[in-house]
Amino acid sequence: MKILVTGANGYLGSGIVKEILDRGNDVIAADFKTDRVDDRAKKVECDLFNIEDPYNYFDKPDVLLHLAWRDGFVHYSDAHVDDLPNHYHFIKEMVKSSIERVAVMGSMHEVGFFEGSINANTPCHPITPYGIAKNTLHELCDMLCKKNGVKLQWLRGYYIVGNTPYGNSIFSKLYAAANEGKTKFPFTMGQNQYDFVDYPDFCADVAATVSQEEVLGTIEIASGHPEKLADRVERFIQENKLNIMLEYGAFPDRPYDSKAIWGNSQKIDEILHQE
Repeated sequence: MKILVTGANGYLGSGIVKEILDRGNDVIAADFKTDRVDDRAKKVECDLFNIEDPYNYFDKPDVLLHLAWRDGFVHYSDAHVDDLPNHYHFIKEMVKSSIERVAVMGSMHEVGFFEGSINANTPCHPITPYGIAKNTLHELCDMLCKKNGVKLQWLRGYYIVGNTPYGNSIFSKLYAAANEGKTKFPFTMGQNQYDFVDYPDFCADVAATVSQEEVLGTIEIASGHPEKLADRVERFIQENKLNIMLEYGAFPDRPYDSKAIWGNSQKIDEILHQE
């Protein structure tokens, strides 16, 4: 397949592009810069939202994997609301073309405050601009794809564990702090339980999902079980042999974070068993 990946130079994009290429697909990698993109991909540096007829501009891809998103880790950023119309119009142009399938990166924050296992039927009541914008885009994509007979995969991401300083997750910040020689890292009490997926596994899960078309709809890119944040971060420090300690209680827990939340992994397990 020929897969267009937007946001290809980002923290997620660079790893996902490599995994898609490793599965024998062709990749058109689009972003403002492409210096971290695998050289096997066709790199296109561009402003995604100022392209007329993007389907033909990107050489008629079979699948769109839309990862592009600004300020993903800044949940109250105005960028989520400001950029939403641009995401909608870009995807609308692709859906109106001859593209076969659209896959978009979502987030468990679409669900809002919830305790327990999340699946495609879990009601969504987002409470941050990030969650609201992602959930709204999901509903718009669902409408567009149904109206135009295009297959949709909504990839709902969870908490990604990666030892790279490029990301904005707590793990990336911790890793960067340790590399800078810091020995203490301000932290919450870390008692909330989340669904953690290691970065390589997350990238492989997304690549496997977009490389097939039997499993569609909302797909939780999740491990399927919860773990205390403190336990996972302490284990991350040990796994990477970091000389840094957590300062428990330096920050309060975010009031909108659930006490225990994880994804139902049934769909992603089904996809992985196909390989």
